[in-house]
Amino acid sequence: MNPELFVIRPATVDDVQTIIDFNTAMAQETEQRQLEPARLREGVRTVLGTSEHGFYVLAEHQQSGYGHVVGQLMITFEWSDWRNGVFWWVQSVYVMPEWRRHGVYRAMHDHIIAKARTDQKVCGIRLYVEQQNHSAQSVYHRVGLRPSGYQVFEQDFVLQSQRQVT
Repeated sequence: MNPELFVIRPATVDDVQTIIDFNTAMAQETEQRQLEPARLREGVRTVLGTSEHGFYVLAEHQQSGYGHVVGQLMITFEWSDWRNGVFWWVQSVYVMPEWRRHGVYRAMHDHIIAKARTDQKVCGIRLYVEQQNHSAQSVYHRVGLRPSGYQVFEQDFVLQSQRQVT
């Protein structure tokens, strides 16, 4: 399918439930994790309510009419003192299963790259992907992303506190 068949637009507060549904499906599919609904809702609303944390873009299929959202991604920011610039981190990527392999991610990626290149503060794009998610990795290779040579380590305070409660 041709990427021009998709309209990429910024998400608004009217899209909260769609983003929640997509994030819930993505977490279950990729990590077999159940997200806490209230925490997720507030997290989505926080991003949509202020640009300091990032922003979401949504992909709509043009021929299906306004409001037929088929994919999403979120951009967050990381300051790089080495580059005196900001990396945009691609996160919360989700494409509805029936729309995968139809150019949805490519359309969103191309939109983000074009937008980033117009901002002189942006020095690059980064993302992380589950090590076993080979299909997503092949998509990212096809759009020109390459492994960075870094491994991501974390200490997840939210997940730790949830484990201590159970």
